[in-house]
Amino acid sequence: MEDSQKENKAWREVKISNRFLNAFRGMYVFCKTSRHLYILIFSTAVVIILGFYLRVSNFEWIALIFSIGFVIVSEVFNTAIEIDIDLTSPEYHPFARDTKDVAAAAVVLSIFTAAIVGLIVFLPKIF
Repeated sequence: MEDSQKENKAWREVKISNRFLNAFRGMYVFCKTSRHLYILIFSTAVVIILGFYLRVSNFEWIALIFSIGFVIVSEVFNTAIEIDIDLTSPEYHPFARDTKDVAAAAVVLSIFTAAIVGLIVFLPKIF
C-alpha cells in the first residue's frame, strides 16, 4: 500500500472521541494564534451585558448569539486559512496575499452583519 493510501486510511479511521479531541485542540490553536481574540471576548461581553441590561426578547437573543457565533466562526476559518497559506507559501506570492485578503474580507463582512443585527436589536431599546 502506498504512503498516501495509508495516510488516507488513517484519517478515515480516527475514532470519534479523537475527532472531538482534535476539534478542541483546534480551538486551543485558534486561541493561541488569534490576534483578535481579546476583541472578540470583549465585544461578546459587551453585547451580553447590554442584552441583559436592555432586556432583549428571546428572539433577539437568538439573533445576537447567532451574530456572535458568525463572527467567531469567520475568524476561526480565517485563522485556519492563514495557517495553511503560511505553510504552503512561506515566501511572498500575490495569490497567497489574495487568499489571505479574501479570508479577512469574510471576517469584515461578518462583523458588518453582526453590527447591523446589533443596531436593529439595541437602537429601539436605547431610544
